[in-house]
Amino acid sequence: MTDTPEMGDLVQTEDPSFQHVMACVFGIQEHESRTYLVLLGNPGSTVEELADELDRDRSNVNRSLTTLLEKGLASRERRLLDPGGYVYQYTATPLPEAKELLHGALDEWVDNVHDAIETFGEE
Repeated sequence: MTDTPEMGDLVQTEDPSFQHVMACVFGIQEHESRTYLVLLGNPGSTVEELADELDRDRSNVNRSLTTLLEKGLASRERRLLDPGGYVYQYTATPLPEAKELLHGALDEWVDNVHDAIETFGEE
């Protein structure tokens, strides 16, 4: 079972939270939008640090981060460690840029709905 809300959920919600709007518009799960918000306040975090902050398993946090990277809501940098090896650090896309992405995705959806309305019955 998935907790990914759909656009219809957003339309029916009188006072949606920013986290809920993100989940609906981007088609992501609520825990992924929560990961974005935590990452926003903790730039440069590692998977381990986020897992501790979110109280979630590292593998689940990794999957959330992969989704955020795919949606353009996060970036990743590799940091070399002194004793050797490396670790990835993640940073959320800045809020103004994320809002711009949200507006763009929502506008596209609205345009599609308007097109469906206008073309109805023309088949």
